[in-house]
Amino acid sequence: MPNETSGPLTEEQKNLVQNSWEKVVPIAPTAAELFYARLFELDPAVKPLFDEANMKDQGKKLMQMIGTAVKGLDTLGELVPAVQSLGKRHVGYGVEAHHYDTVGAALLDTLAKGLGDDFDEPTREAWTITYTTLANVMKEASYGSSE
Repeated sequence: MPNETSGPLTEEQKNLVQNSWEKVVPIAPTAAELFYARLFELDPAVKPLFDEANMKDQGKKLMQMIGTAVKGLDTLGELVPAVQSLGKRHVGYGVEAHHYDTVGAALLDTLAKGLGDDFDEPTREAWTITYTTLANVMKEASYGSSE
């Protein structure tokens, strides 16, 4: 993932993620469309994983899942088991560890497009840390390592 940053999320970064997400919620259907278009552009090989999916419903699920994760940043102890379970389910859908980088890039691109000037460098860094942390939890639960 570009500009991957490690380290714990600070309170300020958590607030940046949560406040910026509030700006995405009103445009959630459009954001979901942008996300999947970008994902399939970055890696056309993942498109067949969605052949059976109703993409409108899939987009709703994506936005709900991100919303739950963003709210869950306040209660990480409760969020981690749910994220681990989500990671394990994604293996059953055919998701491979390397797909997480593409998803992260598509997410950051979508946020940049949807938020415009509000997606400044501190907000990008906060989202990068958030996504990387949650993706690593999912990968570790699914594949035994976050690499």
